[in-house]
Amino acid sequence: MDIAKKYEHEKKIMDLMIDIYIKKHPNEKEEMDELRKYAHQKIDKCPFMKEKTFCSKCKIHCYQNKYQQLVKKVMRYSGKWMLLYHPLLAIKHAYYQLQKD
Repeated sequence: MDIAKKYEHEKKIMDLMIDIYIKKHPNEKEEMDELRKYAHQKIDKCPFMKEKTFCSKCKIHCYQNKYQQLVKKVMRYSGKWMLLYHPLLAIKHAYYQLQKD
């Protein structure tokens, strides 16, 4: 995957997970929209995109603590639903997670 596609793919995954979260937590939509905007900015500026797999595996954590906690909350909730809504992406994620551990 070329680097430009990788940046877009990262944003797509984040968007999908935030959208899943918002479906069950519509009262948090404003906060999640703020997280989405912040995450897109961070993804666009990531200097490790070429070699990284997941932000959680990165040697630096560039998200401010507030957003880091929000991302964890979204990932914990949406991760389990990804198999239902986006099974191929979930399987691919699990495969890469096992490869890097």
